[in-house]
Amino acid sequence: MSDGAQFTSILVPTDGSEYSIAAGKLAVDMAAFHNARLTFIYVIDEAIIDELARSSEKTRQEIRRELAESGRRYLDYLARLAQRRGITAEKVLREGTPHLEIVDEARKRTADLIVMGQVGRRGPRRILIGSVAERVIEYAECPVLIAKKER
Repeated sequence: MSDGAQFTSILVPTDGSEYSIAAGKLAVDMAAFHNARLTFIYVIDEAIIDELARSSEKTRQEIRRELAESGRRYLDYLARLAQRRGITAEKVLREGTPHLEIVDEARKRTADLIVMGQVGRRGPRRILIGSVAERVIEYAECPVLIAKKER
């Protein structure tokens, strides 16, 4: 990031929750204001695949495929929001441990800001901040902006 607090590369993790969609909308506004590169990332959580496979008739491959399809839909939705503002956003679909994949992607893209939702799909509403967001804050090398859901 330059001395003038100009953001040049913004990374936005999404899981399709209302919090992550709000973060995506905020990031689109920020990218437009700062003329920044914008990347949306969806991480297929390996732990969720294992959890669902134990309690379902579906195979790990079927579950992985369904999660990937959902991820692509969320990424496409956010990319369309960006496109309406004249911003070309990149979309990344990864599999692994969410906070590690997010931090790794931020490093690879030299992101100078991560914008993410306060809690995700798995986070109970009673907690202050979700565990993925908390871990991203801990391990990220750039600032992390936490967005609340829209009112």
